[in-house]
Amino acid sequence: MTSFNRSTSRRLKKLTQIPSVWEGDRRPLSSTQTPAEDSEAKGECILWVDGTQGIVRGMDMVASETGPEAIVRTLMRAMEHPHSPAKPARPQRIVVRDREIQFYLRGVLQDLDIAIDYAAELPLIDELFRGFAEILDSQVPDLPPQYAHALREKALAIWQIAPWELLEEQQILSIEINKWDVGTLYASVMGMLGMEYGVLFYRSEESLKRFRATVLRDEDSTQRLEEAFLKQDCLFLTFEHAEGSDEDEEEFEDLADLPLSEINPTFGNIHPLEGLRSVLYDEEAQVVFVALESLYRFIRDHRRQFSEDIFPALSRRYRIQLPHSDELTKSVSVTVSTVPLLAAELEEMAAFEVQEDEEESEDIPAFESLRDDLIPEDSFLSLGVVSWEMLEYLRKGIKYHSAGEVTQAGEGLPVILVQTSRPKAKTVIENIEQAGGLKAICFNPGADPLDRKHYDLGLLQTGNDELFLFGEFEDDDPIHVEARKKWNQRCKNTKGYCGLIIAKGLTGASRGNPQMRDMMALFEARSLSPKDLGIGTLQLMPQLQFE
Repeated sequence: MTSFNRSTSRRLKKLTQIPSVWEGDRRPLSSTQTPAEDSEAKGECILWVDGTQGIVRGMDMVASETGPEAIVRTLMRAMEHPHSPAKPARPQRIVVRDREIQFYLRGVLQDLDIAIDYAAELPLIDELFRGFAEILDSQVPDLPPQYAHALREKALAIWQIAPWELLEEQQILSIEINKWDVGTLYASVMGMLGMEYGVLFYRSEESLKRFRATVLRDEDSTQRLEEAFLKQDCLFLTFEHAEGSDEDEEEFEDLADLPLSEINPTFGNIHPLEGLRSVLYDEEAQVVFVALESLYRFIRDHRRQFSEDIFPALSRRYRIQLPHSDELTKSVSVTVSTVPLLAAELEEMAAFEVQEDEEESEDIPAFESLRDDLIPEDSFLSLGVVSWEMLEYLRKGIKYHSAGEVTQAGEGLPVILVQTSRPKAKTVIENIEQAGGLKAICFNPGADPLDRKHYDLGLLQTGNDELFLFGEFEDDDPIHVEARKKWNQRCKNTKGYCGLIIAKGLTGASRGNPQMRDMMALFEARSLSPKDLGIGTLQLMPQLQFE
């Protein structure tokens, strides 16, 4: 048996011994709503109270498998560093209700002149734990206990069927329930961009359209977006990284990269008068279960049709069995349908905003058509080379766009590496593909007439002849000057061929040095000289800022 060091015993014996009886115990915190196994998983509470003065002197939470030493550690703090208003002291007598704890303490405390007794009941501690249980009982759980398991199982089934791989946010499904004061829900699936995953169930078309219109109109105003978010009228399911998992937060950029065991579904309600509430009550839980089950079946039954480019007109009726239902409501008949007209209306709203932006920019000088919205601002950029052997691996292992027959001369293919987060990388790749692929990479001179600085501007030319800025480098930076010399020589060796690699892992362990598993796309292109491009020196204008 472990005992105190002699110096510790001498220190504790110097404490004033007061004529008090202390109660001590350890037990799980539980309530009538919490199964015993769940409360034990959360740990146990150790309490030391002064029964004479009626105050708590020490309290700790420990894992249920923690040994008996824990109750001694709490006792030491109760003696030397008690909770206010108690003063440091040593009791004359201790009472516990566990025989094993009694015998253990007798051995450990034998040099402290403290009597260790047993009692079947500890009135003060019993009263405290009853109070804890009442507090726990008064707390509303996130989900009604009778529906919690079924809802989480159904949410994980939605995660596995991944409706966001098939549906964009504006491709709305209607779910006609007509029960619990709910008529039709309008489901909007989030996740196609790999940013936030989940499903929003709007209670009306008006709420959905109003929120979309506000987002498009006020996308640059954080305050207005927050206000619009809280004015939605919907139930929601979202997914997040499970707390306490072993996965390092910085090792992934997208929830889709995680195993199912580390995905945690969360539920809630948003209403203009309630705001955001991460709790579902009984009827809401029933509505969400029915909506998720019918959504799951609809996606499963029509996956092939959704894989096509069009948003088809589909409808199907289901009878959903309710978990823990009463005799009057064992099942609900639900009709799920696509809503192509609403989807088209939402797309037109977005297109109108884009058109307005284009009209407002008509007076901008021609050279300002250079865009800087392709490569994310916080990306890691580098000029380098990929060996010919590695190039073959990349061509076979990742998304690859060829530019023709590359001359394999020199050490390898010169490349621009752009490393960003996985969701942003996916967006960059999609935007390049939608613009007709990558046509050319060029470095062109730029100047700021205000501070008389000169720049080497890295430009990407897409298949539709648009120019995108990917980097601004001061032309007298010795590191960049050396990198540009190597770039020019390598492009000369390959007869003008080069490449752009898009990689993920910006915040992970491979930041600045992406591995093969981080590479997401390779675009081969031609290397153009400023003369080939023919746009001259670009002058910095107020609307274009160099970082």
